[in-house]
Amino acid sequence: MHTTVAIVGAGPTGLLLAGDLARAGIDVTVFERRSETSNLTRAFGVHARTLEVLDARGLADELIATGAEISRLRLFDRIRVDLVSLPSRFPFLLITPQYNVERLLEERALKAGARFVRGAEVTGVTGDSLIFADRVVTADWIVGADGVHSAVRQAAGLPFPGRSVLTSIMLADVRLATPPADVLAVNAVGDAFAFVAPFGDGWHRIFAWDRRHQVSDQEPVTLDEIREVTLRALGTDFGITESRWMSRFHSDERQAPSYRAGRILLAGDAAHVHSPAGGQGMNTGLQDAANLSWKLAATIQGWAPAGLLDSYQAERHPVGRMVLRSSGAIIRLAMIRSAGGRFARDTAGSALMSLPPVMHKAAGILSGVGIDYPGAPRAADLTLRDGTRLYEALRSGRHVLIAEDQTLPAYEDRLRIAAPGTPSGVAALIRPDGHVAWEGPAADAPAAVRRHLGPVS
Repeated sequence: MHTTVAIVGAGPTGLLLAGDLARAGIDVTVFERRSETSNLTRAFGVHARTLEVLDARGLADELIATGAEISRLRLFDRIRVDLVSLPSRFPFLLITPQYNVERLLEERALKAGARFVRGAEVTGVTGDSLIFADRVVTADWIVGADGVHSAVRQAAGLPFPGRSVLTSIMLADVRLATPPADVLAVNAVGDAFAFVAPFGDGWHRIFAWDRRHQVSDQEPVTLDEIREVTLRALGTDFGITESRWMSRFHSDERQAPSYRAGRILLAGDAAHVHSPAGGQGMNTGLQDAANLSWKLAATIQGWAPAGLLDSYQAERHPVGRMVLRSSGAIIRLAMIRSAGGRFARDTAGSALMSLPPVMHKAAGILSGVGIDYPGAPRAADLTLRDGTRLYEALRSGRHVLIAEDQTLPAYEDRLRIAAPGTPSGVAALIRPDGHVAWEGPAADAPAAVRRHLGPVS
């Protein structure tokens, strides 16, 4: 079997990447170790920048209908992060289970023509070949989107330095007699923390950690243990009545020094992994995929300017490092043991968050809206002359040139031209991932297009 792009891993990262490549006309096959779609989920939060990425694919509004919106995040007892002033169409955190994200992305990928092979576990990677127990698949490009234990990364010999930061984190899907009054309940008290989020179907997910009882991931979790730690951290166990699933896992902080080895690329948790604090894991992976997909497609189609694919590493590796640091800082603050230390944390944190510049910075980092690339800032949504929005125009998967009275028919396979709602004489070239490639006088737009979108034969 041969495929142009082989993606290993059918989680959110691999699914978004597969849909983008298939939409661009690339032959893409997704290989997934699990035989069936999983209904388990670790991620519950979809941040504003990820909703913008999904909006550019026509999926944001449908996903929002599956969950609940939170406009203010509580990190600890007295520290709040306000999202309502985010410069985005989505000034909130959406609480919805990861499987809702996966369902929409898989439907999109299948509709675009991506192939899926389930029950396919990678046992080796040799050159351009993926080795499975029952087959060998050759591919022009291989993308490891197969998580923290990535078989692609390991088989390719790519290092993954780092360390474990939390062990024996408990997960439980439970029913509650008295659910939290707010959408989320979260707190840390030094020797324990707990996080409670709704699935939306009467079940809730609890993440809990107990400093007093650190055991291996294989140690069974009991419902009494979940009740006791939740009560200690949150002051109530919400009347836990039953559980349908319980498990343990450990949280690492790791990052691959390089996201690329020749024609092998890494994305999502295969490239970086960090603590669940801040709910940035799935979001960072989806934004990896949005950055990589159009660059890989342009490279395969033959029009990518020199160095374009290498910019995936240059742009996304620093973001991964930043997320490791920010989530690590949150989890270390949550683990402060002494009451005096927690009082100082809450007092100082509350005072800092009362300062608008600090609040704006924190909200931008957590939501992803504040993440720009060097020379390529995030593009804010805007209304176009025909009444549609920029992020609707991006659904074509092409660059969008916002300019008046421009026609560049030779580039219509990779460029959409849209007139701005308000004439200004300034033009902007927006990349498919919603970042600004160029902005300047309208007269310079054709030259900018040629520079960023390559020559036309």
